[in-house]
Amino acid sequence: MLSPGYSYQLKIKNIDQKGVWLDAQGEQLFLPRRECPEELTVGETVEIFLYLDRDKRPTATTRIPLVQVGEFAVLKVKNVSPHGAFLDWGVAKDLLAPYSEQTQRMEEGRSYLVHVFHDDENRPIASSRLEKFLVKENRDLREGDRVDLLIWAFTDLGAKVIVNNYYEALLYKDEVPPGLKRGEHRTGFVLRIRADHRIDVTLRRPGAAGVKDAREIILEALAIDGFLSLHDQSPPELIRNQLGLSKKVFKKAVGGLYKDGLVELRDQGIALLKK
Repeated sequence: MLSPGYSYQLKIKNIDQKGVWLDAQGEQLFLPRRECPEELTVGETVEIFLYLDRDKRPTATTRIPLVQVGEFAVLKVKNVSPHGAFLDWGVAKDLLAPYSEQTQRMEEGRSYLVHVFHDDENRPIASSRLEKFLVKENRDLREGDRVDLLIWAFTDLGAKVIVNNYYEALLYKDEVPPGLKRGEHRTGFVLRIRADHRIDVTLRRPGAAGVKDAREIILEALAIDGFLSLHDQSPPELIRNQLGLSKKVFKKAVGGLYKDGLVELRDQGIALLKK
């Protein structure tokens, strides 16, 4: 039996004036005409998203939802009712975030980071109580692995992030680039697995590969006017704001550029050497 809140690839069994009938594991699922792309044919496979309409009936749509069950996303509140807040997740029937699943009372017009899951009646609902859906201790990641990061919250240490829709992790303050926003997706890398099995992440590839990337960033900055007013004594915040690099990676990259004869180190900064 198909479960609401997910996308499926289903074969078309029949087409009539009202719409399309799909083969849903031996049962028929109706796709209304208004939801159908043009020129569909019997036997063709179409991707649909399954949700429950106002009467709790399984309903198919070809619209791409903003989030599916098991995922996290920032969603906007369309209206508030005695049952909770209704969020826009990209399909005709809005997604309910019950009051019991809100860390604070949601307000109409504002956006919130939520997790979508099934309630006891197998209905997709949203929750802003994110911690209960996240794993803190690493189970399958290795240092250097490429991962998907969702920015969750900012703290004195840096940014709390959600890794691969599964783990809670930390992006340290010196790794946080200017303008990073809550709910933003970034590609990152596992920086380290701590002794307590907690995960630290970075936005740049660790090790030599990350330093190579940093070299290219510095050379691009130098290409503008041949000089960069940053050096070993520059505050980490200044380096991060100008280049998006941590001071540690910046120093390693500059050292490599100097050894290769590409830059000159001056009291006030770095100069590009002309070939």
